[in-house]
Amino acid sequence: MGKAIALLYGIASYLLFLVVFLYAIGFVANWMVPKGIDSGAPGDLVLSLVIDALLLGVFAVQHSVMARPGFKRWWTQMIPETVERSTYVLLSSLALALLYWQWRPLTDVVWNVEGAGAMALWAVCALGWFTVLVSTFLINHFDLFGLRQVYLNLRSEKYAHLPFKTIGLYKLVRHPIMLGFVIAFWATPRMSLGHLVFAIATTVYILIALQLEEKDLVTYHGDAYRKYKEKVPMLLPLPRKP
Repeated sequence: MGKAIALLYGIASYLLFLVVFLYAIGFVANWMVPKGIDSGAPGDLVLSLVIDALLLGVFAVQHSVMARPGFKRWWTQMIPETVERSTYVLLSSLALALLYWQWRPLTDVVWNVEGAGAMALWAVCALGWFTVLVSTFLINHFDLFGLRQVYLNLRSEKYAHLPFKTIGLYKLVRHPIMLGFVIAFWATPRMSLGHLVFAIATTVYILIALQLEEKDLVTYHGDAYRKYKEKVPMLLPLPRKP
């Protein structure tokens, strides 16, 4: 019974993530969602900046702290290791939902592109989101979001970490998921002040978070990841000197 409950918990956490992820596309693009990044009447500039910064901070702290190996070792003393990843996915999704709900718009226009330029920027934005989704499947989408863990637990099979491999986009950059997010956040024909704040903050967070993640990956994979770092750039697919 406990295994079935863990499976249902993992599926529910994944479905919530899926809703939040799809909502993120509409939120950033101000498209087909009840509240986008520019929805609503703007309030006091300073207060809005403070609230938005706090919302971004809540997500950043939760997302990074819970991903650290030390926290996982402490955390799994209180919750089953089987649902650790699902719980991480659940709390990340809730932090993002809170951000969507309480985000304060700053609607001053930074740039506004129309015509063919706007269509090109929307295409680049779509490419960014597509890159994010495809990259998760290249490394095992269902393991990344906790479904593989609860499924193996249901079958009474021991969970084993996936082997280190580099395929597809991972041969061009080490973190194509994060590259996809950066592209999606910046490629917009209409950049408001609030959207700019969001794009800058998330990009800075990504650059800082990747430094922490890279240290963990080197610790876990050793020389295999060190050699990978020497050959493949982190975010920008630029050729490296031999």
